[in-house]
Amino acid sequence: MTPRDPVLNHIGVTVPDVRAAVEWYERVFGFRCIMRPRVLRGDAAATAETRSLFGPDFRVAYQAQLLTAGGAGLELFEFVDPPEQPPGDGLGHLTPGPWHVCLTETDVAGAARRIVSAGGRQLAPVSDFVPGRPYQLVYCSDPWGTVLEIMSHSYAEVFSGWPQPGMQEGTEYL
Repeated sequence: MTPRDPVLNHIGVTVPDVRAAVEWYERVFGFRCIMRPRVLRGDAAATAETRSLFGPDFRVAYQAQLLTAGGAGLELFEFVDPPEQPPGDGLGHLTPGPWHVCLTETDVAGAARRIVSAGGRQLAPVSDFVPGRPYQLVYCSDPWGTVLEIMSHSYAEVFSGWPQPGMQEGTEYL
């Protein structure tokens, strides 16, 4: 690997209950908790970086580390003092910055059912999104509002050969 070949390391997600979120992601997706929730304090030497990251008003948060089957991490934060802000309505796709986390699962409909049965929501129907190809996706959310896209095939397989065979309409590029 060269400095120009970065690998996705982890994604940080704020939740209102870090213990519940750890349990939920373990149960629903099989993620493995590699660091149980720890306390971050703005005035503690052990977590001194937090004050510079989160600002002078930061006092307490909880943080846990989960590992996906592919080796990427899911870092969960529960902000206690000051507390997290409630999410706005909708997908959040019009606000700059990340607006969803995508996971690859071969059984897209089954993943959506697991999410819903575990307290999450299905935000859109399961879609076959490339005519003539077996690619499916669905948008859901975890119980705390993080938007989760479930895609049946790897990112590289779906997008590196675009347009895919079987597509009737051409793709418009910038």
